[in-house]
Amino acid sequence: MTFAATVLTLYPEMFPGPLGVSLAGRALGEGRWSCEAVQIRDFATDRHRSVDDTPAGGGAGMVLRADVLAAALDSVADAEDLRRPAIALTPRGTPLTQARVRALAAGPGVILLCGRFEGFDERLFAARAIEQVSLGDIVLSGGEPAALALLDACVRLLPGVMGAPSSGVDESFETGLLEYPHYTRPVEWEGRSIPEVLRSGDHARIAAWRKQQAATDTRLRRPDLWERHGGARGPSPSGARRETDG
Repeated sequence: MTFAATVLTLYPEMFPGPLGVSLAGRALGEGRWSCEAVQIRDFATDRHRSVDDTPAGGGAGMVLRADVLAAALDSVADAEDLRRPAIALTPRGTPLTQARVRALAAGPGVILLCGRFEGFDERLFAARAIEQVSLGDIVLSGGEPAALALLDACVRLLPGVMGAPSSGVDESFETGLLEYPHYTRPVEWEGRSIPEVLRSGDHARIAAWRKQQAATDTRLRRPDLWERHGGARGPSPSGARRETDG
């Protein structure tokens, strides 16, 4: 089954955008996934094609109207045999995780709603089954860049998109830890060497080193991940140091 992505946006020309090149672009050309961009403004009902209005209660900015967004969403609603999740990209949503991406990539596709201005009329989420997702603790000018990032994360996991099936296994977040550091030729560069262990040919020793480095980097750089991973239950990083010289 093709992974089908439908994006509701005020800027349909942004899609597929960068997803039309590299791995995602090749997969798009091969029919492994599809991308449809729907203009939200087409569902406005007044002569000005208004999609937003001033905030109730006052305040700066404009708010996307629930009636217009609901009409756009209803127009692309799936049949019972597909049931793609509808996801609104908003900083008020639940942070996107690799586990959620992997679950989405295993499904039939997604319907994405791209926010703009001050966001969505909250009644939209009470009236429709919409998952609210945030790309991170940042505010973008709109949901489109976040939608591109989410789709890229999903598409690369589709069967046949990455060169080797094992390519995504050891990546950051897949095991709850950051990925271990990588090196390549030349062996010596500006007085710095590839760690000796990586040149040893001892696969068990290399695996242990990589596991230790992943634990150490996660503990130091992302203590929140380290705590969720189990901290002391994970590989102990105590006394570990980054090996940089042969």
